[in-house]
Amino acid sequence: MEYGLIDFLKLVGALGFFIFGMKVMSEGIQKVAGNKMREILGKMTQNRFMGMLTGFITTSLVQSSSATTVMVVSFVNAGLLSLVQAISVIMGANIGTTMTGVLLTVFGFSKVSISSYALVIIAIGFPLLFLSNNKAKSWGEFFIGFALLFMGLDELKHAVPDLSANPEVLEFVKSWTNLGPGGIFSTLLFVMIGTILTIIVQSSSAAMAITLVMCNSGWIPFEAAAAIILGENIGTTITANLAAMIANVHAKRAALAHFMFNMFGVVWMLVVFHWFTLGIAYVMDNYLGLGDPFAQTDSIKWGLTLFHITFNLTNTFLMIGFVNKIADIVTGLLPANDLEEDDYRLEYISTGLMKTPESSILQAQLEVVRFSEYTEKMLNLMGKLIIEEKPKKQKKLIEKIRKIESTTDEVHEEIAKYLLRISTNRLSRESSEMISDLHFVINDLERIGDIFCHGTRTFAKKAEQEVELSEEQKKQLVLLSDKLRVGFDAMKVNLKEVTSPSKVNFETASEAQRDVYDTVKALNKRLVSEADMDDYNIKSGLIYTDLIMVYSRVNDHVFNVTRDLVGQNR
Repeated sequence: MEYGLIDFLKLVGALGFFIFGMKVMSEGIQKVAGNKMREILGKMTQNRFMGMLTGFITTSLVQSSSATTVMVVSFVNAGLLSLVQAISVIMGANIGTTMTGVLLTVFGFSKVSISSYALVIIAIGFPLLFLSNNKAKSWGEFFIGFALLFMGLDELKHAVPDLSANPEVLEFVKSWTNLGPGGIFSTLLFVMIGTILTIIVQSSSAAMAITLVMCNSGWIPFEAAAAIILGENIGTTITANLAAMIANVHAKRAALAHFMFNMFGVVWMLVVFHWFTLGIAYVMDNYLGLGDPFAQTDSIKWGLTLFHITFNLTNTFLMIGFVNKIADIVTGLLPANDLEEDDYRLEYISTGLMKTPESSILQAQLEVVRFSEYTEKMLNLMGKLIIEEKPKKQKKLIEKIRKIESTTDEVHEEIAKYLLRISTNRLSRESSEMISDLHFVINDLERIGDIFCHGTRTFAKKAEQEVELSEEQKKQLVLLSDKLRVGFDAMKVNLKEVTSPSKVNFETASEAQRDVYDTVKALNKRLVSEADMDDYNIKSGLIYTDLIMVYSRVNDHVFNVTRDLVGQNR
């Protein structure tokens, strides 16, 4: 019986069935454990072995190394994980992804197949989708995805060509298995096939399933299948690199480190590949009673699973001592440019809580001071933007401001979560008040970032309408910026006294706020008189007014920080 187009489409459909099931299952469990995963990653320390364990646990839970690495890249992008931490987590994720192979081999290719009970599992999960509890709904998605995954795997097994009816397929594949001295070119060819296969399906788990099906059907021998597994280890790094394309330089470094780590593993494995696979076969046949994968088709799936686990474990423990070196290499390969060198990095609170709540508050205070300094960079960039005349440089400054604003949102969230964790302890009244004050402070700092971001939209509108500010308007805005900087300086000084409210210099901050307020009032009054002039440019005036309002609103929040510190906003 010939294998035609309809049969091929059934094969593609079965693959889609499998991938969809894995997607639903993975997303369901991520929704169930999403906050827990963020907490686990958020508590990461510089201990590389803890990082590796975290990566393993997270990937084993979500059944997707891609999900873990993309999450790690986003954390690095936000400055919540260091590059060294990220590399150790990615190493653990490589081990965690082997659990998918174990799951598929045990439940998908054993005598008791999960697919036989798939409808029962769906019957359990389906009613959960209609409950009001979001966690219950997510569990329902997980159960349905789990069932669909194995139904898809079962369809995949039945959709591959029957080699007894199509022996020419086997002959065709066999012609590829002995190319070059010792079959080295064949091994490289199958590594390439594994890489391309994983890139196409965007899932190493799906690529692993396809490889297991081909082996189970007798398509390819053990060594060729093992080489495909190596290729899948390269292909899976593409997901993280795609995620890092729009991220900052730190995220790009994390993704590159993932690629380098996996590629190094493939290179050294290729050197010892023949002896390594023979060793796997020897252990299976003589110690585990699973048969010889070189001689028995039924043993290949176990051989592949054992190869996948052993390879990733060995590679991780070989490289775990070189995490800092890998970080140095990728940092050298991807140096920070002038846009990225100012990336905010959590410094004081990223390693978890201190031993006492009081010392934790001090750490939070230090981080908030750094946060305020970072918002001041936005003020400086706005000042440069006002006087900059070249469109390309204006665009670059706008990009910088927006990038900082995006990061401040993430930092605000992390500091707020940290303060919330401190507040769960038994605290003195003074400590409780300090935490409350810091909550108000970070809210004001985050709003400052939002307002400056609004200012960039005003500049973008100015460029679209081809409107130019007059020299006098630029001069007044620069003056306003300089006066506001005095308020920022007073705010930063006062933030350092958060643990001693009595030392906060309220008067200096108040004077700075009034000076900006009076200047804004004078400029608005002047605008009213100028609007009656014949040569008044309405479009330019609207842009100018909007920018004055930006500085006025920032001024309010800068002064609010000092009010927060003395408890006036409690």
